[in-house]
Amino acid sequence: MAHETGLQLRSLIKSSGELELSLHRVPTPVPNADEVVVRVEASPLNPSDLGLLLGAADMSTAKLSGTAEQPVVTASVPPGLMRAMAGRMDESMPVGNEGAGVVVAAGANAQALLGKMVAILGGAMYAQYRVLKAADCLLLPDDTAPADGASCFVNPLTALGMVGTMRLEGHTALVHTAAASNLGQMLNKICLEDGIGLVNIVRSPEQAALLRGIGAVHVCDSSAPSFMEDLIAALTATGATLAFDAIGGGKLAGQILTAMEAAINAKATVYSRYGSSVHKQVYIYGGLNTAPTEFNRGFGMAWGVGGWLLTPYMMKVGPAEVAKMRARVVAGLKTTFASHYTATLSLQEALQPANIQAYNRRATGEKFLIAPHKSAS
Repeated sequence: MAHETGLQLRSLIKSSGELELSLHRVPTPVPNADEVVVRVEASPLNPSDLGLLLGAADMSTAKLSGTAEQPVVTASVPPGLMRAMAGRMDESMPVGNEGAGVVVAAGANAQALLGKMVAILGGAMYAQYRVLKAADCLLLPDDTAPADGASCFVNPLTALGMVGTMRLEGHTALVHTAAASNLGQMLNKICLEDGIGLVNIVRSPEQAALLRGIGAVHVCDSSAPSFMEDLIAALTATGATLAFDAIGGGKLAGQILTAMEAAINAKATVYSRYGSSVHKQVYIYGGLNTAPTEFNRGFGMAWGVGGWLLTPYMMKVGPAEVAKMRARVVAGLKTTFASHYTATLSLQEALQPANIQAYNRRATGEKFLIAPHKSAS
């Protein structure tokens, strides 16, 4: 079999305080009756992947060694951050949450998938071959290119999960930060399709123009002097009392709560010294800013700040709802849920320090794709 072994990208944090990224040649297991072997053709570099890939390492210290076929990158982890790495110390870990590829071998009960293009979520996707349960594969239309199917899960299901959370918790409109991202563009399209008010918060005029170009109604630029006035006006118009924040650190989450309170009070008929009784909620789901989250508590007592992740949401709503979400993603793969990539890297190119620097910037609107079978250049 041509796929008896394949390269796999591994991340290791050593107790000596060093990150090591390397490519290992690993055997491809023979699939059991309910499993398939997928030749992974494309896998995105999501922020959630970068956390596992690079850990807490200072990538300005990165050094390249090894061979052209199997490069090795090392970088130092600042001593003060080693405690946060305790759970993964000295354990070589495969990386890559999701991807797409062709089924090249299948067990007795999974023959229907042989030769088909599938999307897969299950870790260890920065590899040439991946064995997993047939039930975990999402069958894609025959004309789907690997790049179109690679980001089927994390961003599309997160965007749908945000809308689902809004409905579950009794809100009627949404706020989203870092809204010009691939995920933000998907959320904007979903809200337009479903008639949901969405306030998009971005960090530059260029990002604002990009979103308006795809039909966004409410776009607030946090770099503008009029940001708070613009935000209060958008919240007054939409009535949004739920926000999903990808930034995390700094003052933005608190500014959103303050603006929500101001928008609610603008419509209030009775004054309350405790603030409005309308619950305002911010869920932090990312950490683009790793500084502490700051609040000036000028937004009454009916508020909450918490964390939000896709997997617990899917467990809460159950398999039937998740199946509906997946079906919507497949139906809108080239429209609502289309992803756009800045560059496509081979496994070897993904370990070049200049490329690591580029994708680790996590710039809004920039997204990189790994193609495990692309030849090393």
